[in-house]
Amino acid sequence: MDKEELLNMAQKPSEDAMKLHPFYQGKVEITLKAAVRDYHDFAIWYTPGVAAPCRDIQENPKSVYEHTNKGNFVAVISDGTRVLGLGDIGPEASLPVMEGKALLFKYLGGVDAFPICLDTKDPEEIIRTVKILQPSFGGINLEDIANPKCFYILERLRRECHIPVWHDDQQGTACVTLAGLLNALKIVGKELASARITMIGVGAANVATMRLLVAAGVPPGNIIMCDSKGILHKQREDITEKHPEKLKIMELTNAKQTSGGMAEAIRGADAVIALSRPGPGTIKKEWISTMAKDAIVFVCANPVPEIWPWEAKEAGAAIVSTGRSDFPNQVNNSLGFPAIFRGVLDVQASTITDTMCIAAAKELAVCAEEKGLNADRILPLMDDQEVFPRVATATAMKAIEENVARRVLTREEIMALARQKIGYARRQIKTLMGSGIIPLPPQNG
Repeated sequence: MDKEELLNMAQKPSEDAMKLHPFYQGKVEITLKAAVRDYHDFAIWYTPGVAAPCRDIQENPKSVYEHTNKGNFVAVISDGTRVLGLGDIGPEASLPVMEGKALLFKYLGGVDAFPICLDTKDPEEIIRTVKILQPSFGGINLEDIANPKCFYILERLRRECHIPVWHDDQQGTACVTLAGLLNALKIVGKELASARITMIGVGAANVATMRLLVAAGVPPGNIIMCDSKGILHKQREDITEKHPEKLKIMELTNAKQTSGGMAEAIRGADAVIALSRPGPGTIKKEWISTMAKDAIVFVCANPVPEIWPWEAKEAGAAIVSTGRSDFPNQVNNSLGFPAIFRGVLDVQASTITDTMCIAAAKELAVCAEEKGLNADRILPLMDDQEVFPRVATATAMKAIEENVARRVLTREEIMALARQKIGYARRQIKTLMGSGIIPLPPQNG
């Protein structure tokens, strides 16, 4: 396939999206879970019968998980300030992304997720909104909230909420990136503990990825991070208390105190993890050519990677990964968050720890390795249905081990529950499509 064909292929998902979004006018809706045999059932599901479970929950608050779907409800919350690679586009414009997230939650994890786009940019208002929503939800997925407030919001909510709060742009990206890097290093015969890693971009995703890499065994001194003004090092005078995360990074990373820009940061690196400004051309071919032998390049900006994969390969990269589904080795958060939440919800965990994320990442890596690793396959494929219950189980077991699970089950029980709930969601969607209730796209769609 020549470059023009590759470029045309890269544009097709956007073209199809502009046809099919108006066709369906939304990707998710509410449907019934309980049977309605006739109108008499309304007396059970609503008044007067519903008063009995209400009283039971009042007397025993934990029974809300028995009488309602709270344990499978997740709120997908965004203020629309950092949407994909589009920036601050506002809450209404972010709604298609949040609906898409809800679709993935349901199909891949059997989780009922609701898109909630907030008309505020105030961190305190966002925090308060999430906290007062807790009675209705089993978990919260924060999405597309700008840096640096996203760090503060997540830290506060993880500390102050009694249900798990997760920021997919931070923890989700970090989890799947770690899984891909573990396998990429296996392929090229390098070790995580000795790899030199350059990270381009100091936004939510890369800051969380750096934290998870260190927790997984990468010496922090082996990491160089580079923002739009250059490499983070202790002599940078432009970074103040307004960016506490960057100040922490300057103290932890870059043991040799390398200075300069992206070119200097990339030189000699074993792996580059870029989550920065969309390309192409953000990262130059000539910079990739200065990396260590058997270089690993993750260029994950959306909607266009920092450098086209074929250009990175031409420059000598052994393994290239992007954030796109139309190229090999997609670093796809969808491999992580639906399964992680499935496991978290099934054991009613109160939080999602970094070690739970590492457990999920390692299980993802093993799932791919069992299918056979190669330069174009470092992560599982989305159609491998066993990946999701396995990652759910690994996450839930770590929650139980760390005593953050309210419900203790065996590995076999968790796996069976995950398979049942994910299978139910997929059968439901297949049945709705087969009956025409969900119409198939038109032939030219």
